[in-house]
Amino acid sequence: MVQRQIVARGVRDLRVLAAMRSVRRHEFVDARNQPAAYEDRPLSIGHGQTISQPYIVAWMTELLQVGPQDCVLEIGTGCGYQTAVLAQLAAHVYSIELDEALSAQAALNLSRAGVTNATLKVGDGYQGWPEHAPFPCIISAAAPLEVPAVLTRQLADGGRLVLPVGAANGQQMMRVTRGADGTLVEEVLGAVSFVPMRHA
Repeated sequence: MVQRQIVARGVRDLRVLAAMRSVRRHEFVDARNQPAAYEDRPLSIGHGQTISQPYIVAWMTELLQVGPQDCVLEIGTGCGYQTAVLAQLAAHVYSIELDEALSAQAALNLSRAGVTNATLKVGDGYQGWPEHAPFPCIISAAAPLEVPAVLTRQLADGGRLVLPVGAANGQQMMRVTRGADGTLVEEVLGAVSFVPMRHA
């Protein structure tokens, strides 16, 4: 999967590639979807949500530039797969999921995978996690219509926010970087398709 779907499409960060190799994607989907777990496509995880295709997970993680001392805020825990990948790279991952049942399943998945440096909570991703801010890295697996100002305010100086933005028929992957003087630099990186970010 990593060589054919991820390296072949341009992901080069060796730490990201190692994390993608170490996390077993089939452990984060139900038995019905396990035969397709390593195909390069999203899969349903129930509750109207999906696990992103492996390439997208790797690409977004590379864009985030996670360092080993960084704490990451993740919006949209889902089944916990992206959380597990981030946990291979970061000091700690704080992950928010709106759906209580999904968050509970993610906790089981992460425990089974041996992940001990992730903290999950049920809540509204639009609010971020102010108790642990500022974050050097914030990532979202759901698309708001515009970049949430609350999340940019929770970025540390030099921090990066990676997320899809826009309506269902016109989303773009974006990276927002906060400068040392507080200015925000936005990069538009290509068309994508994600579930919408929802309020509580």
